[in-house]
Amino acid sequence: MVAGCYGRHMSKYWSDFVHQLQPYVPGEQPNIANLVKLNTNENPYGPSPRALTAMQAELSDQLRRYPDPQSSLLVEAAARYYGVEPARVFVGNGSDEVLAHVFHGLLSHDKPVLFPDISYSFYPVYCGLYRIAAKTIPLNKHFEIQLDDYPADNGGVIFPNPNAPTGVALPLSEIEALLERNTESVVVVDEAYVDFGAQSAVALTKRYPQLLVIQTLSKARSLAGLRVGLAIGHPSLIEGLVRIKDSFNSYPLDRLAIVGGAAAFDDVDHFERTRALVMASRERLTSELKQLGMDVLPSAANFVFARHPTLPGAQLAEALRERAVLVRHFKAERIHPYLRITVGLPEENEKLVQALGDVLKQDS
Repeated sequence: MVAGCYGRHMSKYWSDFVHQLQPYVPGEQPNIANLVKLNTNENPYGPSPRALTAMQAELSDQLRRYPDPQSSLLVEAAARYYGVEPARVFVGNGSDEVLAHVFHGLLSHDKPVLFPDISYSFYPVYCGLYRIAAKTIPLNKHFEIQLDDYPADNGGVIFPNPNAPTGVALPLSEIEALLERNTESVVVVDEAYVDFGAQSAVALTKRYPQLLVIQTLSKARSLAGLRVGLAIGHPSLIEGLVRIKDSFNSYPLDRLAIVGGAAAFDDVDHFERTRALVMASRERLTSELKQLGMDVLPSAANFVFARHPTLPGAQLAEALRERAVLVRHFKAERIHPYLRITVGLPEENEKLVQALGDVLKQDS
C-alpha cells in the first residue's frame, strides 16, 4: 500500500510521454527448484569453452580500464565469420539495444515503419519510445509473413526471420524480391533464431545497401547472459548506428563481452555441434507433440509454437506450471491458443511431454 502510494506520487515527475509508454514484458525468470524452464528460448547447451577461457583470462587488473569503444576484437571476429569487412559490422549490448538504435537512427521518418502484426513485441515498444508511426501487416492464415503485402511507400520495413513467436521462416528469395522493389527505405531482417534452420540474409548486404541484418550471440552461441548483439550492413548504415551509439553510450560492451564474444565466433566447431543438437531435439519434440494431438507450426527456430485443438493456451500453460514446467503464453489476438515452447535438453523435453500428456489425460 505504501509502495503503491509512493509510486503514484513520484510519477508526477515523469515526462508526459512516459505515462503513455507500453513497456516490453520480458520472459519470466523465476527461482523455482527443479523447474523445467522452457519459456525464454535460452540455449540448453553451454557457451563455447574457448569463450569461457577468454573471459576468465580477462578477469585481471585491466578491468580498471575502460573497454575499447570500437570493440575491435569482437568486430573483427564477427567480420571473419560472416565474410564481410569490419566496416560492415556494428556491435551493441544485446540485439535489443542494437534494434533500439536502428529504430531511432534508421526507421524514424515521416512515413510509417512496417512490421508483421504477430511478431517480436519489442517493435511497437520502440515505436512508442521514439514516437515512430507504425503500420502492422497481417500474417496469412498459415501464420506466414507475406512480403508481397508490404507496400514500397514506407519509412522502413522490419521483420524477424524466422519470425517470433511463430518460428516460421521465409526463404531468401522472397526477401530478395522485397529488396528489389523496396529501394528507398531500410529493410531490417532480425535473425535472432536464423542459425537453427533458416537462411541468413547477410550475403545480400553486399548487393543491397538498404539491407541491415541483426544477429545475436544469445541464442545459438549460448551467451544470453553476456548481452552481445550486432548488425551487418552497408558502411553508411553502420556509420549511422555508430553516431547514435556514441551519442548514447560510447562503451556499450565490457571487456568480458568483447573477448568472450570474439572467442565464441572463432569456435565454429562448438557452434555447429550444439545447434545441430538443438535442431534434432526440435524435430523429435515436434513429433511427440503431434502424437499428443497438438497442432505445431513448422519451426526453424530453437522453439516450437503449438496449440491444442480445444483446450485454451492459458489453461495449458497454468497446468504445466503446476507441474514445474514453464512455457510462454501470449494473450494477443489470434495467438492466444498457442504455447511457445523452448527446445530444452532431451530430458527436459521429455518432462514437458510427460507433463502435457498427464494434463491432456486428466482433461479427457
